[in-house]
Amino acid sequence: MAGRYGRPRSVLRMRTVAGQVFLLQVAIVVMLVAAAMAALVLQSRSDSEREARHRSVAVAQTVATAPGIQEALQSPDPTAVLQPRAEAARRLTGVDFIVVMNTEGIRYTHPIKNRIGKKFVGTIQPALNGGVVTEKIVGTIGPLVQAVVPVFDDKGKVIGLVSAGITIKKVSGVVDQQFPLLFGAAAGVLLLATGGTALVSRRLRRQTHGLGPAEMTRMYEHHDAVLHAVREGVIIVGGDGRVLLANDEACRLLALPEDVEGRQVADLGLDPATAQLLASGRVVTDEVHPVGERLLAVNQRSTDQAGGPPGSVTTLRDTTELRVVTGRADVARGRLKLLYDAGTEIGTTLDVVRTCEELTEFAVARFADIVTVDLAEEVLNGEEPSPPSGAGIGIEMRRTAASGVPPGSGLYEVGTLIRFEPATSLGTGIARGEAVLEPDLTQFSGWHLQSPQRARKIVAHGIHSRIAVPLRARGAILGVVIFWRSQDPEPFEEEDLSLAEELVARAAVSIDNARRYTREHTMAVTLQRSLLPRGLPEQNAVEAAYRYLPAQAGRSGLGGVGGDWFDIIPLPGARVALVVGDVVGHGLHAAATMGRLRTAVHNFANLDLPPDEILWHLDELVTRIDQDEGAEGAEAAVTGATCLYAIYDPASGTCTMARAGHVQPLVLRPDGTAEIAEVPGGPPLGLGGLPFETWQRKLPEDSQLVLFTDGLVEDRDRDLDEGMAVLTRTLADHPERSPEEICEAALGALLPERPSDDIALLVAHTRVLDAAHVADWDVPPDPSAVAQVRAGAVRKLIEWGLPDEAFTTELILSELVTNSIRYASGPIRVRLIRDTSLICEVSDRSSTSPHLRQAATTDEGGRGLFLIAQLAERWGTRYTSSGKVIWTEQALPDGDLVAVAADGGDA
Repeated sequence: MAGRYGRPRSVLRMRTVAGQVFLLQVAIVVMLVAAAMAALVLQSRSDSEREARHRSVAVAQTVATAPGIQEALQSPDPTAVLQPRAEAARRLTGVDFIVVMNTEGIRYTHPIKNRIGKKFVGTIQPALNGGVVTEKIVGTIGPLVQAVVPVFDDKGKVIGLVSAGITIKKVSGVVDQQFPLLFGAAAGVLLLATGGTALVSRRLRRQTHGLGPAEMTRMYEHHDAVLHAVREGVIIVGGDGRVLLANDEACRLLALPEDVEGRQVADLGLDPATAQLLASGRVVTDEVHPVGERLLAVNQRSTDQAGGPPGSVTTLRDTTELRVVTGRADVARGRLKLLYDAGTEIGTTLDVVRTCEELTEFAVARFADIVTVDLAEEVLNGEEPSPPSGAGIGIEMRRTAASGVPPGSGLYEVGTLIRFEPATSLGTGIARGEAVLEPDLTQFSGWHLQSPQRARKIVAHGIHSRIAVPLRARGAILGVVIFWRSQDPEPFEEEDLSLAEELVARAAVSIDNARRYTREHTMAVTLQRSLLPRGLPEQNAVEAAYRYLPAQAGRSGLGGVGGDWFDIIPLPGARVALVVGDVVGHGLHAAATMGRLRTAVHNFANLDLPPDEILWHLDELVTRIDQDEGAEGAEAAVTGATCLYAIYDPASGTCTMARAGHVQPLVLRPDGTAEIAEVPGGPPLGLGGLPFETWQRKLPEDSQLVLFTDGLVEDRDRDLDEGMAVLTRTLADHPERSPEEICEAALGALLPERPSDDIALLVAHTRVLDAAHVADWDVPPDPSAVAQVRAGAVRKLIEWGLPDEAFTTELILSELVTNSIRYASGPIRVRLIRDTSLICEVSDRSSTSPHLRQAATTDEGGRGLFLIAQLAERWGTRYTSSGKVIWTEQALPDGDLVAVAADGGDA
């Protein structure tokens, strides 16, 4: 158990004499009982062994002298005769076994039959000599005593042996019968000792209140130490009006003499009211009494309420000092509460202007009547503020926020550019970065030189005191905060100045963070805008419209800059590539990675690769970017990107798509139906090693492809499937909409109030080239067919009104077709397309690409491609599933007219 003063106590250290006597009695009784039990057990064990020896010898001798034992031992089968007799005798006598054996110790009988015929375990030699053997052994059935006696024939010769054994536990029952009597006597003694101890303890407890001598001494010492150490006066007055006890604090508060104890209260020289209170003994609770220059809170109680001696105990507490300390604590607590609340209510966004507004709103509600904030122009633009100029040059700042300003007060309005004059204390304080307290503005002590006319209006509106604190962050002056008082008649004081400085210091950190974010955000947006398309390229395959909306910055500072992008890339053969992609994450890293991927897409598109191969190359690129940044220890490595790549061919109306982890696009058909294009889903870019599959369909003319990133259909409050369903319902049943109208309808239905992710949307209205603008021929693999192809091409160019292009086209087709006949295999096909340019295409089954080289003067060939490169504006090779296509483009003087014709106008 625990001691009174926190020290652990053992059971042996009882706190009362009665308890110690009781423990002694218990110890004596336990020792007596233990000694009696030990003697009883030893006596029982000795008696049991003696009884076991007597019984085993008696049983063995009875069996050895039984009639017929001699004849049985000499019979041909002693076991058949003796086993039943031995078992019957064992059951009658209560022994555990009776064994009859020959002189060599071979058993004839045994309770366990499988042991008959085996050698007896024990000492038999004394019995063979005619004696009796008893011994104590531990057998398989426990500790036992066995006896071995001889069997004599008529001549006195030993012809056999008999052994009987019994376990000791069968004869040890005396001690079990005596235990209850022994325990009963011990219990009686303990009960008698407990009763006596209880009577003695009650009397001692009443006299000593349950305390032992040592504890009473300690209690007195502690009581005396605490009594004279506490900062509260204690006086005990007896029933006869004498002071029984007065601690040091009571003597100090009442100016009592040192020999106060034992004297009458009336003789202590106290004021009459205090002396009357102490002598009366009446009950008092927190009653305030003036004693000299002190105010004492008095509590008084009677000492005879619980049967104690008559008298009273009085406590005294000096409330004069307590009130001063309490007032200071309340002020400090209020300031800490104000600063804590400022930390939670100012700087909730990363917007410089909004942070200044939060500062003014908070300070007006908690500290001042009017608050204004002026910032340097560089801070509003997110730049580092310039240091103050030399002496005599004013500092210019723009009023950014103001709260509590009464109309017509003379204070500058928000947005006004203010030049703080260096001749004023405010201008000097801003330049030095020091706060300025002006408790009485009505004195016009120099502050009015900023603008005398405005100063008179300010004072006329009752504004009488102000504090100006520069906004400092990392050693730079960001601006100035001015606190004004008008409704509160008390002027600002020095304590208010220190509180204003702490409040502004906390707000300056938030404003500087917002300024730095503004700078970085502006840089990131500028970078991102420079990486996105600034316009749509000239092409006739589709009519396109697009929207890009950045995410809005939230409390975390993310948003505004992301990795979404789109592209429209003209391809050879009047085709066009439509691309939409999304890099995971936000910020400069995502924007830079987006720019790298967009550049790579343009480079891969120039190779005229199919969509699945382009995505495969992009996947390898993203994987290498991850590896490079991981090797450099970059913290924000690219974790993935998605992309959708589509190629539309207006000559055939075929669209081929592949996607890497991107959302599926929508296809709006001319009849108004809207469906999700089930493009096989490949893994996001950067996982590596997995193939991409393509989706290919022939689209009706005037179909519309809607490509977008997941920011359009997925948001915090809407999952992807729900967003896709809303988009499909919004765009269906409106075939008359243009791409621009489709963009507006999609954003109107799905754009959240504060987008948490970028949105890239690309809508392409497909066109199909007029059949009259496409001509194609199958060319047999015969050199003579080249002339037929040239003639057919010339006729078609004359029909199209392009006779000036006939000669150049003849040379190009002649070279390309001749090369295909000479070096390729399989069918050869020639196609002419009249678009914004004249396109010549020659396809064959060979996958070998021609190479441009400079032929020597002695070479007979090798000048064909060089000639084509000089005649055509562009040329190249693209591979198909069955071979390759070599194409050229020639500029047309009436490209604009052809474009109009492709739209259905007059050429």
